Parts: sequence; structure tokens; C-alpha cells
Amino acid sequence: MAKVYPNSAAVAAEPATRAAAGDQQPEPPTVLTVWRKSLLFNCDGFTVYDARGDLAFRVDCYATSRRRAEVALMDAAGAPLLTLHRKRLSLAERWLIYEDGAGTTQPQPRRPLLSVHRHVGLRASGGKTLAHVFAPSSAAQEAFVVEGSYGRRDCAVRDARGDVMAEVRRKEAVGDDVFRLVVSPRFGAPLAMGLVIVLDEMFGGRSSWSWLHRAC
Repeated sequence: MAKVYPNSAAVAAEPATRAAAGDQQPEPPTVLTVWRKSLLFNCDGFTVYDARGDLAFRVDCYATSRRRAEVALMDAAGAPLLTLHRKRLSLAERWLIYEDGAGTTQPQPRRPLLSVHRHVGLRASGGKTLAHVFAPSSAAQEAFVVEGSYGRRDCAVRDARGDVMAEVRRKEAVGDDVFRLVVSPRFGAPLAMGLVIVLDEMFGGRSSWSWLHRAC
């Protein structure tokens, strides 16, 4: 399967390439409409449409567990793109994002694309930090940070320079279950949607942690 998102570590540490492309017309962001509902009856999940109204991604969770161990992001045809695995026995809630279903079921699992750690801190920061995101090549230094409020559908993924890689935006007059996801071409829509799934598990009301974080 062709790779459908850029290398996360390369995005996180990309210094001077933008200067070389300064004369080129910037590629517009990808705008997705995210519906917090599965197309399948009696399933939790997501249905994601592109700007033309075509189905782009789907998530169908048959198990209604309050603490799922694993969630798969699929394309429109149902082929797996990413597997999101909850890390057990960690101090704070932590998720690993793998490519193409290469999670713990493989004999020799590949390294995760990203590791997402829920922010832990008693002192509120000005930007309301939700999560810290690490790439395998720079495990000691965060590659991205998620700030804002997922519950209010108003949060952003920023890289180490503070540039916005993806944003969750409220869609007017349709409630919290339908919202926009705006993604920089430097990041990639599948990876951004993977982070949305993790945020929903952490703060969206489906996880057993969520009753503590309904305002997040």
C-alpha cells in the first residue's frame, strides 16, 4: 500500500526546506468533515468526508468497552491505514500509532509512527496543553503538542516551531458530533485523523478517563 502521510519525524525536524520552496505556490490545507458516528449499526466510531463530500476515512468499533485497547483507522474501502494501541501500565494515558495495522499482533512489530501522551499537570498553562506527541527518532524531545479544548472542538496540533499542523474546528449549528479537521499538507490527513481518535479516547466521553476531563 502506498504511504499516505509524510514521515512524522521528518515533519518534526524539517528546518530549511521551506526556504528552498519559497517561490512555489503553497499547497492548500486538506479540509475534512468529521462525523463522530460509525456508518454501521450499533457501532461506535467516525465517518470522515473530504471537501467533495466523498467518504475519506472510517472507524468502526464493534466493542463498546470504556477502555478500548486498540482502534483502527480505515480508508473508504475498509482497508486499514493506522492502528492505534493503548499502552497499558503507563503513568499517564498513552497511545501508540502504528502504520497499516502493524501493532502488537505482528511477530516483530514495527516502531510506532507517533507516541501520544496525555498531559499531566496541576498548573494550567496559558495554551491549555492536552497532549504531547513524540516521534520514535526523538523520544526524549516532543515533536508536536496538542493545545486547546477537544471538548469544545477547538484545538490545534503544533510542531516544535509553533506552526499549526492540524486543527479541530467547530462546525456551526450542528452540535459537537460534527466538526472540521483542517490539515497542513506537511502533516497528512490520516495521521491527523489518528490524533483525533486518540483525543476522543482521552477526552471525548467514551473512555473511563473522560469523566475527569469533560471540559478539556
